[in-house]
Amino acid sequence: MSKTDKSSSTNFNLLLILISDLTRNKLRVLLYLMVIVSAFAVILSTHSNRQQIIALEQQMQEKDALDVQWRNLVLEQRALTEHNRIEALVEKHLNMRRPTVDEEVVVRF
Repeated sequence: MSKTDKSSSTNFNLLLILISDLTRNKLRVLLYLMVIVSAFAVILSTHSNRQQIIALEQQMQEKDALDVQWRNLVLEQRALTEHNRIEALVEKHLNMRRPTVDEEVVVRF
């Protein structure tokens, strides 16, 4: 036998020994597989958790931006509905003015 044939038969014998050991210790092999499956489950759940945290942080940033925009709109609304501003616009565009005391008419029922 040549050296290659010898190493190939040795590898084959080693493979047979490994398979026979695995079949004798089925519980141990099952436990090893369960540990590996559990490790992959932890990896997947951690990855999913991180993705959800990233999405949550993006939603929180968007919420903060919308809150700032809403506050600015409320301030703008208050500025636009001030009585002095409305009065000035009415006087300028509609030529309306506040009646004087002599022009006021009180109607009583």
